[in-house]
Amino acid sequence: MASRNSRSLRGVFRPSPFMSRTLPLAALALASVPPAFAAERAQAFDIPPQALASALNAFADASGMALSYPAELAAGLQSPGVNGQFTARQALQRLLAGSGLVPRTTANGTITLERAPATSAEVSTLSAVTVSGSRSYGASDPYSKDYAVDKSFAATKTNAPIFETPTSIQVVSRAVMDDQKTTRIKDALENVSGVRANPSLGGGTGFIIRGFRNGNVYRNGLMASEAFFGDFDAGNLENVEVIKGPAQLYGRTEPGGMINLTTKRGLDSAYYSLEQQFGNYDHYRTQWDAGGPLTADKSLVYRFSGAYQSNGSFRDFVSVDRMVFNPSITWRPSDATDLTLDIEGTDKTAPADFGIPVIGKRPAAIPISRNLGDPNTPMGEQSGVKIGTEINHRFNQDWAIHNRFLASLAEGGTTFVNPGPAFNAAAALNQTTGLMQRNIFRQMTEQEHYAANLDITGKFQTGELKHDLLLGFDFYRTFNKYGGDGRWKSANPALAINIYDPYPSYGIPQATFDNAFATVGDTFGTAANGGIGNRASIYNGWYGVYFQDQITLWDKLHVMGGGRYDWTETGRGNGFDFATAESRVDAFKREDQGFSPKVGIAYELFDELNLYGNWTTSFGANNAPSADGRTFDPQIGEQFEAGIKTRLFDQRLLATLAYYHLEKDNILVNDLSTPDPFDKIANLQRSQGIELDVTGYLSNNFSLIGSYAFTDARILKDYGGATRGNRMNNVPEHSGSLWLRYDANGYAARDGFSAGLGGIAAGQREGDNANSFQMPGYVRMDAFLAYKHKIGGSRITAQFNIRNLLDKEYYESTDPDSNVAPALGVYPGAPLTAVGSIRVEY
Repeated sequence: MASRNSRSLRGVFRPSPFMSRTLPLAALALASVPPAFAAERAQAFDIPPQALASALNAFADASGMALSYPAELAAGLQSPGVNGQFTARQALQRLLAGSGLVPRTTANGTITLERAPATSAEVSTLSAVTVSGSRSYGASDPYSKDYAVDKSFAATKTNAPIFETPTSIQVVSRAVMDDQKTTRIKDALENVSGVRANPSLGGGTGFIIRGFRNGNVYRNGLMASEAFFGDFDAGNLENVEVIKGPAQLYGRTEPGGMINLTTKRGLDSAYYSLEQQFGNYDHYRTQWDAGGPLTADKSLVYRFSGAYQSNGSFRDFVSVDRMVFNPSITWRPSDATDLTLDIEGTDKTAPADFGIPVIGKRPAAIPISRNLGDPNTPMGEQSGVKIGTEINHRFNQDWAIHNRFLASLAEGGTTFVNPGPAFNAAAALNQTTGLMQRNIFRQMTEQEHYAANLDITGKFQTGELKHDLLLGFDFYRTFNKYGGDGRWKSANPALAINIYDPYPSYGIPQATFDNAFATVGDTFGTAANGGIGNRASIYNGWYGVYFQDQITLWDKLHVMGGGRYDWTETGRGNGFDFATAESRVDAFKREDQGFSPKVGIAYELFDELNLYGNWTTSFGANNAPSADGRTFDPQIGEQFEAGIKTRLFDQRLLATLAYYHLEKDNILVNDLSTPDPFDKIANLQRSQGIELDVTGYLSNNFSLIGSYAFTDARILKDYGGATRGNRMNNVPEHSGSLWLRYDANGYAARDGFSAGLGGIAAGQREGDNANSFQMPGYVRMDAFLAYKHKIGGSRITAQFNIRNLLDKEYYESTDPDSNVAPALGVYPGAPLTAVGSIRVEY
């Protein structure tokens, strides 16, 4: 087992330009060559002069040696290269010539680098090297099949090891997403304990984490946005991070946790990939990924990834066309500075789908394919663009400054034949006859979100204490225009539909849709809370300063302390046109401010076991009206957490077991005593439970990712009704997941068979906060089979995935009182779904 200071990862790991980290390099397949001869046999090397880190990458590719070293050792150094027939040790010595570094073999056969002793300039010789029988890649390498990710940027902004961070963190790697054929982050997050999807109208941007709904998703550390009913596609993602509890460094996060998406960035070595998927329900998806250097010195690198997907659905009248593309370019004018520009464009066309209703205490006994909208409903449209920049400058190996900026621009619109009234299930649906009243409603939105931060990171030592310091400032500002046409409060008797025999009601004429929007429809708001109208303008401004110090003592005790101070400004206005609505925002603005401290501690009992605990708080401004015009105090969250982290099997398997107690006050929920869905009331909710997350390798052939959550989430106070003591909606008491992959030739082999089997499980869930109905528990099984074959410099992978292998009927969630009442919007899970794919990489 490697000591803490010589910890090694696996594979070619492209360094983050702003962090010091321990980097792994590749091991090439040499199973047929005895280890003792592998290091001594002369072979051809052709590595031109270049940056030392890049030269070592090339050396690892050519030699098959496992090499691990601290990134700062190679920073700013050049290699003279090597050309000719040499043994591996001779070639490495030539690459290190003039660098002041020498190689050393560790106990497990990995080669590390260290500075040459001050009293001696000679280069040490290598002892016998053990070469593994399969190639390894780093988590950011496109060829990587690593499930294990041992560092998280989002958790601390310093890329601290997960094992040393006193917080529960789970990272879903690109390899997991590839194996499971993940196309939306909704599917990737099924691998994380305590995380549940909670969409509306079939979109995929709402999630529940530790019992609390979270509509915010971060992208490379900054809040991003999607138009309602939109999706975050997984085609351009490196990984998905989930930080459990209040992610206090970021301000506008929910106390249950934070989701951060890490997008693909430029590559130092050329890589090209094209994948075609095809499946039942007319599923077709083309996915691509290309990257590499644009200049010989690799000062300019690029990446261009994306996907186009077209599919039908098991749901009647539902089809989706979705596109995402993500070009990115990074310029390194010097070894100390890098600048990245990335752009993400998205477009989605799909109909709205509010699911099926409830009869009695359970989802209605109708086919899960049944759509209670109409086949003539116009398609919904969502599109957006995200423009992000990142600048990093390192003053030296210890101190650096980082600036990030993200503009998220999105717009969308949906039309649907919705229950009427949309938020009163008892009035909309006759439970005896099954007759549902309906009407036509259209909504549209335009969103502008701007986010930026400026961080200073530094490492220094005071006596025996090692400090990893972060100081930062950020801002977040949003402008959101929302409009509605048609009727959602009242029903049109001519549009009523029988949920048991809907066919006579299908086929609404276009003229009926046109007439529904010809006059002013239902309005929202009151004179007291922003005015009356069917157009709204919503504003949020957020500024914060924060600090964090990660202190290490004796290389075993890790203490984290910090705090954040926030200034917020919120407001909204309503009118019959956007100009009027915007003019009323200032009159209904509210300002708040507050300080949120945090502290955490982790102690390594030994190299494989860590005990940790934390106390964390959060602050969140409210921006929604009550019926009488009152505004609400900020949401305040507080969490206590304690747990155990362990890393086993030569640190290749990381597991976290956590207990937490979390409360959040001034949570806004719909005020069902008024007809306006925008009217809110506040309550106090509590979630506590136990969570287990495991990811990594059991052996060279078996990889896994799994989770379990026991969640006791309840309403402690209801300031507006009778839900006190009830369970929180859509949160199962018991849930979990497991995914196991077998690789016949080893997890990092470039060819051979692979297979995977797993599933997710969830217990019974309450459908709404009133606990008026329940969704039954379920278990869903998934599987895949793949074959990789190397042809020259290319690799071809044929793969077949089955989701819901046993074709079980189940229900994922209910609408969160966003577009319809939960009892009118239960979303079924998909039946057996098969996807085949062919991917070519070179």
